[in-house]
Amino acid sequence: MQAKIKQVTMNNAKIFGIAIKRPSIYNYLAEPFRAIRERVRLASFLRKFKSKTKGDGHPVIVIPGFMGGDRSVKSLTRVLKKSGYQAKTWGMGINLGNLEDLDKLSDKLEKIFEKTNQKISLVGWSLGGVYGREMAKKHPEKIRQVITLCSPFNGVDEPNNAEWIFSLLNRGKRIEDLDAEWLNEVPTPADVPTTAFYSRKDGVVAWQTCMEKNEDRIHQNIEIDGSHVGVIFNKEVLPIILDRLQYREENWKKYNS
Repeated sequence: MQAKIKQVTMNNAKIFGIAIKRPSIYNYLAEPFRAIRERVRLASFLRKFKSKTKGDGHPVIVIPGFMGGDRSVKSLTRVLKKSGYQAKTWGMGINLGNLEDLDKLSDKLEKIFEKTNQKISLVGWSLGGVYGREMAKKHPEKIRQVITLCSPFNGVDEPNNAEWIFSLLNRGKRIEDLDAEWLNEVPTPADVPTTAFYSRKDGVVAWQTCMEKNEDRIHQNIEIDGSHVGVIFNKEVLPIILDRLQYREENWKKYNS
C-alpha cells in the first residue's frame, strides 16, 4: 500500500472539527502483534530491496522512542549505513522521557558536527521525533532535515495510551506536569525540512498529534498504514526515508508517491 500524501491544516484540539481522542483499546492491545508482523515483512522485503539512490555520506542520527534504546532502532540504522550514510544511534541508553536528555543529545550533535563539518539529519521514532524537532529548533544551522515516525509533537499531553507507563516510571507524575513553557513550544515547527509520518491505526498516540499543523514549502505530512510500535520496521516507510535523506534544504521537495 502506498503512502498517502495529504494537505492538512489543523489546530491542537481538533482536526476537521473532530476532537482528538485516545486511540482505541483494540489498536493498543494489537500493537505488539502488528509490530511483529511488520518486522517479519521488513526482513523479507530487505532480501530483495535495493535503494534507488546512493547516500552522500552525511551523518544521520536515529533517535529511539519512549522506552526504546539503541537496539530498537538497530535495523533501520544498519540499512542507512548500507545505503551510504554515517548512521548512528543516539547512544544514551533507554529513552525514559527525561528532558535532561535533550542537553546530552545537543552535546552529541555539536561533537558530530564539529567532527564531520556536515549538517546532520535526524530520524526520530515517537518521542525520539519530538526530540529531533527540538534539536532542529535549537541548532537549525547544524541540522539538514528531520524525519518523525509517529511522533506526537502536536500534542504530547493529549490523551494517549503511553502516559500510564510514564507515570509509573516517574512516581505518579503526568506528562502534563512537565515544564509548561516547553509543552507550549513543542508544536512549533522547526525551520528545517521536516517529514512527519502518521498512521490512523496508531494504537499508542492520537494520529492527529503526529502531524504538522500546516504544510508549507519545507514541511510535509505523510500517512502510512501501520502500527505505532512497528513503524520503525515498516517496509512502506523505509524507501521514503531513503528518498528524503538525499535532499538538502536548497533542493528539498515534497515526496510524491
